[in-house]
Amino acid sequence: MTLMPFAWIRGLSGGLRPLRALVARGWLRESDVDAWLALLHPALRLSRVMARVTARQWVADDMLALTLRANGNWRGALPGQHVQLYLERNGVRLSRSYSLTALRPDGSLEIAIKRQVGGRVSPYLLEHLAVGELLELGPVYGELSWPEQAQGLLLLAAGSGITPLLGLLRTALAQGFSAPVSLLHYVREQGQRAFVAELQALQAQYANVQVRWSLSAAPADASQLQGRFCVEHLADITGLAQRSVLACGPAGFVAQVQQWWQGANQVGGLQYEAFTPPALQLDSQRREVRLGFARSHWVAPADNQRSLLEQAEAQGLTPAHGCRQGICASCTCTLLSGTVRDLRSGLLFSEPGQPIRLCVSAPHTDVEIDL
Repeated sequence: MTLMPFAWIRGLSGGLRPLRALVARGWLRESDVDAWLALLHPALRLSRVMARVTARQWVADDMLALTLRANGNWRGALPGQHVQLYLERNGVRLSRSYSLTALRPDGSLEIAIKRQVGGRVSPYLLEHLAVGELLELGPVYGELSWPEQAQGLLLLAAGSGITPLLGLLRTALAQGFSAPVSLLHYVREQGQRAFVAELQALQAQYANVQVRWSLSAAPADASQLQGRFCVEHLADITGLAQRSVLACGPAGFVAQVQQWWQGANQVGGLQYEAFTPPALQLDSQRREVRLGFARSHWVAPADNQRSLLEQAEAQGLTPAHGCRQGICASCTCTLLSGTVRDLRSGLLFSEPGQPIRLCVSAPHTDVEIDL
């Protein structure tokens, strides 16, 4: 039982400044203060962002939209960004990143979660998380943005890549964007088309919006496209060369879009974001190396094939991390000695004191990191 309603929590954030000052000076421990604040309400914290689930809505057969109301520590976000979400399962703290599909005037936000078969987080969120429960939110990140001066836009999404693009589209239309917008969403089956009713309503309400779906593993009807992304799917889009392009989906899909854009002499720019890691560039020969974790006082055998994050986790360490593909920078640590290889580009880095991202860096020689 809580001693105050959740509606009071946002307004109390400013009143906690004296306690934050005492923590900053080392006179109090934040964990102790949070424990006492939680007795008043579980969402009341000095700095951590806690959010209450206020609504659940299935927007596809395998995707659920959650509306969240955050406490006063939430500092906002931009359309198209992602937010880190934390929860504990069986005593293990888990983290996943989800796109913000809506940022509402009342301060609430919406994320959309696609079921990942065999996953540790999404099945729980979809099947068991109830309205009224609390989640913790972490940093926001992401660089997709709506080009407001564009003569037209082409939005290309595959699977859950629809989520950041929907967040951008909703905001742009609400702010009066009137240039042509064409959205193509690639899914396997009819039931995986997310936010169908809303997208159809937007298409009916705004004369400048066109929405189409393409099915890759089921028959398409007369109004739909068939198969994976190809240039033929763009044939009826007017003024294509002048349109700016935003693309989001798995790495393979994004690579196809990049290849088309580079050869199409597009005048408009391209922004893209992949939610699966790109193909990593591994050394041709496997080598054994030694991996040192300075703050943990741990030295362990390692290899040059796996990321530093994977190998740290294999030793029982729990480094902070988020996207696991080098985007969010949550896993950034300092290289103290040795040489690491960037698994995306193959480049080598050996300057002591250099920040490196554990999820996309592998040891090239014996390495010591500040972890």
